[in-house]
Amino acid sequence: MSTALFAMPVLADVSEGVALLEDGDVAAAASSFAQAYEDGDAEGAFYLARLFELGLGTEPDPQRAANLYAAAAELGSQRGQLRLGLMYHEGRVLLRDYVEGTRLICEAADAGLAEAQLNCGLSYQAGRGVDAAPARAREYWELSAAQGNIAALNVLGQSALSDGDVDIAQTRFETAAEAGNPVAMLSLAEILDAQEAPDLIGAYAWSSLAVVRGLNEAAAFRDGLEARMTSADVLAGQAQARAWTESKLADIADEDQ
Repeated sequence: MSTALFAMPVLADVSEGVALLEDGDVAAAASSFAQAYEDGDAEGAFYLARLFELGLGTEPDPQRAANLYAAAAELGSQRGQLRLGLMYHEGRVLLRDYVEGTRLICEAADAGLAEAQLNCGLSYQAGRGVDAAPARAREYWELSAAQGNIAALNVLGQSALSDGDVDIAQTRFETAAEAGNPVAMLSLAEILDAQEAPDLIGAYAWSSLAVVRGLNEAAAFRDGLEARMTSADVLAGQAQARAWTESKLADIADEDQ
């Protein structure tokens, strides 16, 4: 089972539960998280809430999850604050409350949580629960991106495009694309194709990589490029995409040694 949603630094009280979860023993993990919560561990409450929200080892129970997120937030869990704030924004389990939701999200952002910084910035961009403040939104996205948050890099790239700063947008998308993000790969391909002297080979390579990473909309863009390219350039683009993939596989192999 995937544990990506649970990948985060943990306190000693819940580390056993995380290990059990990674081994696929959801029932035992839930018991560990519940015990940690009873002992006053905020992250125990957060992890238990995730199980109820996602329906892992139990029927989904969004209301119970919301109650546990509230308990986690009260005990000081930044992740609990973020998820509770997002539930207020969503307005499906809890009554929609942009002011309270944004307060919780931005409090977690100010404490340094990268995902919360992304979402706090989105709140300031949209004026959701706070006065719209594009400059402040970018400040939060910059903080999030500095911690490696890919979504923040993409948002900064799109924001730069909206401002007409293609060079900054390209830099943001390149960073996210190199990390393997398909949305950034397609955005980078579109920028390369739109240059005064289009880099069709590079655009073809990046859009091809986006396709195999599951971004179906990139296929039409790649195929449109191919129709405009020479056979030699198509082969060069395919070779560039293979070379990128092989370099990433080599990096993984080096890390495993």
